[in-house]
Amino acid sequence: MFNPDSGQPVYWDRRALTTEFQRVLDVCHGCRRCWNLCPSFGNLFKRIDQIEDAQTSAAGGMSAAERLERASSDVKGEGRAAAPQTELARLENPVDALSEADRGRVVDDCWQCKLCYNNCPYHPPHRFALDFPRLLQRYRAVEVKEGRWRWQDTLLARADLIGRLSSGWRAALVNRLNASKPYRRLLGAVLGIHPERQLPRFHARTFRDWWDVRGPKARSQGRVALFYTCSVEYNWPGIGRAAVHVLEKNGFEVVCPPQSCCGMPFLDAGRLKSAKAAARRNVARFLPLAQQGVPIVALGPTCSYMLRQEYPSLLGSEAARVVAGAARDVNEFLVALHRKGRLNLSFSSSPASFAYQAACHLRAQNIGLKGKELLELLPGARVSVLERCTAHDGTWSMKREHFKESMDYAGKLFKALEEAQVEQVASDCPLAGLQITQGTGRPVRHPVELLAQAYGFSD
Repeated sequence: MFNPDSGQPVYWDRRALTTEFQRVLDVCHGCRRCWNLCPSFGNLFKRIDQIEDAQTSAAGGMSAAERLERASSDVKGEGRAAAPQTELARLENPVDALSEADRGRVVDDCWQCKLCYNNCPYHPPHRFALDFPRLLQRYRAVEVKEGRWRWQDTLLARADLIGRLSSGWRAALVNRLNASKPYRRLLGAVLGIHPERQLPRFHARTFRDWWDVRGPKARSQGRVALFYTCSVEYNWPGIGRAAVHVLEKNGFEVVCPPQSCCGMPFLDAGRLKSAKAAARRNVARFLPLAQQGVPIVALGPTCSYMLRQEYPSLLGSEAARVVAGAARDVNEFLVALHRKGRLNLSFSSSPASFAYQAACHLRAQNIGLKGKELLELLPGARVSVLERCTAHDGTWSMKREHFKESMDYAGKLFKALEEAQVEQVASDCPLAGLQITQGTGRPVRHPVELLAQAYGFSD
């Protein structure tokens, strides 16, 4: 997979992209390990099977192997050298019959959970070097460069702009409108948002508003830089306040540099230039702290993934690598503190049973189930783990064409949660929590909120 900053114009070449896409899909078709991970793979393999069935029917019921044998015999019978078996196979390869529309659907069906990369036996350093999520990001970027993009997707990718316009004195009005059926029909007609999709609430007082009034408090254990994320800033500020309380309870001075959206919504929309601009801004603001050895604690799985995995790839700079090396998920940071014997364990009573939904972008980082480990530190806690994707994504499931499919994919998670019969549901991802609440009616809280509650913090 090419880095678009590496000076390789082939990254943007449509013909080269199509060739790479066909190569990757050919490997995926032969493996099919990811067939049930998401609609991209499930629908892709169904389409390939349809093409194979059509080929068999057109060939009078002969299988691909029988057609290969006949083709090889025909070549030899004409006195010519036998065509290489790979070339004969290529003539019969259903992947080669996929249209541009078929490839486009593979891209549209992807919600960038990243789990296929970890499940793939052929990702780097394997010689096949498959990176399916970044291939699809490249496809979207090429589409945008060629002028094939929807303004609705570009607008929905601007999380900071939407947050600023919907918070403060406008929050009550926006929340009321979002609950209005006539307005939701209008929103669907203009932005393509499904009228039944529950939307995040906005707040009159953002996390930054609260922080700018409150400010940091000196502590003895050193400093921690908080990457509080745009979802916490505008939609779930309570998670940020809880994280500050927990970190200070454990002796850390929390600092919050100015920051912007991590850039993942821009990547999803193919806006590579905007994603890189967001990465540069955040790297510049956090680099001095990272160079001083200050941990960067992220409150969202997607944002910690961006800091650690995507920023070095997008920017290819030493500064991005330094920031990536300092980044931690908040639960990961607290569990590491506990393993050093430094976590404050003076907890009060809390719910005894939890269901912990493991967020995809944390699982993709291969750091283990730190949220589960954290909740198990609470007195008498019993934690059931739900390693199932909610299929929400950022805005993927908000769209009319994907809402029903996202709810269907989350159905197994909803059922497992009902069978778990627990007192409290937890997830590191607020949008996953929103999906769970819509599907089950159960409120969902971030593990750091539950830890703060066990410390006696009342928000």
